[in-house]
Amino acid sequence: MSRPSTRSKNKRPKPGEGDGSASEILRKIYSTGEISLDDIYQLYLIRKPFCQGCRINSKENPNCFCGFIPPSNGARKSGLWQKMSDIIQALGPDPCKDLRSSTDTPIGLTNLGATCYANSILQCLYMNSLFRQGIFSVEPDLLKQHAVLDQLVRLFAQLHSSRMAYIDSAPFIKTLELDNGVQQDSHEFLTLLLSLLERSLSHSKIPNAGTVVQDLFRGRVSHVTRCSVCGKDSEASSKMEDFYELELNIKGLDNLDESLEDYLSEEKLQGENQYFCESCGGRVDATRCIKLRTLPAVLNFQLKRCVFLPKTTTKKKITSVFRFPSQLNMAQRLCDNSHCQSELMYDLSAILIHRGTAVNSGHYVAHIKDEYTGLWWEFDDEHVSKLGLHPFGEGSSSSAKSAPSAKPASSEAMSYTGDANHINTAELSPSDLKNACNEEMFSSADAYMLMYYRRPIKENGANPHSMSGAANMETDEERVSGCSNSLPLHLSKEIEELNTSYDNACQEYLVKREKEIKAIKERREEVKFVLSVAPVSSLDEKFFWITTDWIRQWADSITHVPIDNKPIQCLHGKVPVSKIGSMKRVSDKAWSMLHHKYCGGPELTSEDCCIDCLKDMANSTVCSENYRDRRMSMKELAEAAITGKCFDDNMYFVSRPWLLQWVRRKSADTPIDADTGPTASIRCPHGLLLPEQAVGAKHLLVPESLWLFLFESANAVKPDDPLGCSTFPSDSETCAVCNMELTEVACMEDSLRAAKLKQRQNHERLSQGKSIALSPGCKYYLLPSSWLNKWRNYIMASGKNVSSSVKPESLEKVIDSLICAKHSRLLERPLDLNCKRGLITQRSSVADGLTIIAESDWKSFCEEWNVPKEKGISAEIDFICSNTNKLVGTCEVTPILEENLGYPNGEVKEDLLDGQPILKTSPEICEDCIGERESCELMQKLNYCDEDIRVVLVRGKEAPRSILEASGSISEPDRRTSKRSRKSLATNSINLKVSGSTSIYQLKMMIWEFFGVVKENQKLHKGSTEIEGESATLADMNIFPGDVLWVADTEIYENRDIADELSDHKEDWQTEEGFRGTLLTSGIMSQER
Repeated sequence: MSRPSTRSKNKRPKPGEGDGSASEILRKIYSTGEISLDDIYQLYLIRKPFCQGCRINSKENPNCFCGFIPPSNGARKSGLWQKMSDIIQALGPDPCKDLRSSTDTPIGLTNLGATCYANSILQCLYMNSLFRQGIFSVEPDLLKQHAVLDQLVRLFAQLHSSRMAYIDSAPFIKTLELDNGVQQDSHEFLTLLLSLLERSLSHSKIPNAGTVVQDLFRGRVSHVTRCSVCGKDSEASSKMEDFYELELNIKGLDNLDESLEDYLSEEKLQGENQYFCESCGGRVDATRCIKLRTLPAVLNFQLKRCVFLPKTTTKKKITSVFRFPSQLNMAQRLCDNSHCQSELMYDLSAILIHRGTAVNSGHYVAHIKDEYTGLWWEFDDEHVSKLGLHPFGEGSSSSAKSAPSAKPASSEAMSYTGDANHINTAELSPSDLKNACNEEMFSSADAYMLMYYRRPIKENGANPHSMSGAANMETDEERVSGCSNSLPLHLSKEIEELNTSYDNACQEYLVKREKEIKAIKERREEVKFVLSVAPVSSLDEKFFWITTDWIRQWADSITHVPIDNKPIQCLHGKVPVSKIGSMKRVSDKAWSMLHHKYCGGPELTSEDCCIDCLKDMANSTVCSENYRDRRMSMKELAEAAITGKCFDDNMYFVSRPWLLQWVRRKSADTPIDADTGPTASIRCPHGLLLPEQAVGAKHLLVPESLWLFLFESANAVKPDDPLGCSTFPSDSETCAVCNMELTEVACMEDSLRAAKLKQRQNHERLSQGKSIALSPGCKYYLLPSSWLNKWRNYIMASGKNVSSSVKPESLEKVIDSLICAKHSRLLERPLDLNCKRGLITQRSSVADGLTIIAESDWKSFCEEWNVPKEKGISAEIDFICSNTNKLVGTCEVTPILEENLGYPNGEVKEDLLDGQPILKTSPEICEDCIGERESCELMQKLNYCDEDIRVVLVRGKEAPRSILEASGSISEPDRRTSKRSRKSLATNSINLKVSGSTSIYQLKMMIWEFFGVVKENQKLHKGSTEIEGESATLADMNIFPGDVLWVADTEIYENRDIADELSDHKEDWQTEEGFRGTLLTSGIMSQER
């Protein structure tokens, strides 16, 4: 079946189409006053066919129901027919997405802003099963007394048994009173947290819990000083100090072994650093070193990646690659090396990583190995990813393989048991186990802390370096049963309640989603069904009128709204024909369904077509058509009157510009505001006809029939404004008073025009802006160039502009303003002189300096502007020897600029070639006042803020000539750059917002950020001059707004990250507060007090 054609369904019917046009029907109603049923059908478009498959809804067809819903495969951006996924998203976040994917996957922690440092440390502590077991065994009464310990236990309990993929760390962070918007050092956080936990756990009566921090993390060292003469150790060498981590230098070192050698290396005390030996009785050479006495079960290595820069008092991160082994033998590094190799073997268990190049920013993540399965996991706040048997992921390049070890560490040999959250090693494939055996060395440029767990000893004998009480925390039965880390009863109930609450939230969301989906589907089916039965099948069938806007809202809205037919009701409470484009004609079945469910109204049936409104419409339509026809005929008369055609009828004056606009205007159904005032512009203030010499008073004669039509139209719009449509018959006289005034104005303009003509004749060359040839020994006068330019524009104005041109200010006042009151000297300098082949002229300008005029011009100016002749500023041309720069005397000298200027008739004044011409002025130029003024202007010009300068990157050693010219020229706001310069500056250039106080260093940092050229490689120039140094400001280097600078890349130094430079040169550097003011330092601060 072919698709029905709807190409012409939206077109309005033309007069004469169909059984009878609407215009003919309305004329019939207007003339007879009778309305038939067929007339109602045609005017209300009831016989319009029902269309299908249209893309949009037709306003001209009340039987069209297309476009209310999208096609079957389509959707909308909002409402009932938007994508189902978008509707579901509006219900809020889905808690099911936060569900833990598997009990084998560890749980993440939320980042509250900048708390990644704390999250990484907490995950490292939680993944240590012995530490977790000790924390879980703390008695509930003690937890009530120590809020931090209580929150840590609750946090670990949720990490242990929660069903969520990540949990909120806010309660623990808030309890510590940490600022979640400030990045802190993770090593400092671990040290302070262990110290706080050690103090809190010391009150526990459970042995394994009270000393879990010391048993797992504490080792001992001694600082040994030995005399090189007698070989005896100092008394302080026997004292042992506790440590919880070893801080190792990595600058200039390649791997962990080298760092440990550096840490344990001997330092020679010589020269000024000699040691006082009590046995020898004097200062002698000695050695000092650190000796490891005992090692903890968890050995933490803090890699010192942050170095202090004394020059800038800032910190910088070392980003060099550092290597470390998967297995570490510490037996040879103890001062007592009587232990076998297996007793002090450590396995790499956690890596704390700091990503980023700056010290005070970046991001912390932790790579931690599951003690039971041997699998590595990446803990990145909320996201926990499986890495496999490699600490940096399978297939990572951050490892170096060596010969396979003789025997991999089996899961049976590990004293750290897993819990129900971790998988069994039986699930690992043989290839995974083989890869784990071959991996030995790893490397990273971001590793910040390394954690090694000591391997347990299988022998039954006691281990002198074991974890004392911690070594016996779990029995073999507990290890097999996997219950060593089971939650205490009070924690189990709490976590069970949280999981139940979370399960209920998930279930409620699922029910809500299913209910919403079901409701949406039911609403869509309802809309489709109602629209399918809405068309009326026959003319005899009963139908109802309903607003299109309500149908559109109902068909596209999820919510229910009552039917509102008031917008399509007339004053008589029925349906007017003028609303046919805003309503639809629906069947009785469709109306019954809608009205029964949504109520509302009023009910408008097929019997509610308004006859009164139909008659009013017929009346207004016929009147409008009559007005249009009459206006068309009057328009023809107006066009004939404009062309100058003569008429035998009585004639009247109207405004010619007004009539031209009236003719060009489109026809309207009724008179409009623009039809008023046909004679307003030709009526004078005295109420008479204005002479045509007046501005805008042009008028013409029109026939009486046209005038009466214009008069009626104007009065129809503004009946209370008789002055706007004054009548002027053809025999009307113009106003005598206005005639006299216009005559006086004309005489004044004639006299002004004659005075200007005389001035142009008296100053023929000067009025045309032509320069004059200067000769030595002749007397000249000086006038401001700006005043001469205004005068030239004034006298050259003619025609209509002769009286409207602005007259320059008084010449006498201008000359007086050029003389300083303090020294009675000149405040302006004359323009420079040009000399070539004996011809001396002056450089021209329209705004700056003083211009030389002839003596005859000055005499004429004195007569024309009433200026005393003695007030003139005189000047003479003289010569000095070429080897001197200034004429000796009291008169000021203006230097000469030589350019390619030729003498007019090819003549050369030989007497001018032997000396240098100079200009002497009387009075002299006041250098003191001019210098002070120019200094103030320069300071104001350099005191700019947020202005643009352009920087161009030049590839190569030399800059193109166009860039040199643009960069070397003085910036002028009104100066237009040449096309060649604009084209060359368009590539590799940028506008930078700067101020006069911006330093060269800051400018180079901006250039670095945009072009990627490190500041050490930047050669910055203004014109041909290189800008050196970094501490000076742009104002110090005379760089103005609008200047063009160019920079070359020397490519000497290697590129680096700009973040390093920004971190090292923070202008607003503040002292690091660290954890001051938090509970982590409360105990330390109280001890200090």
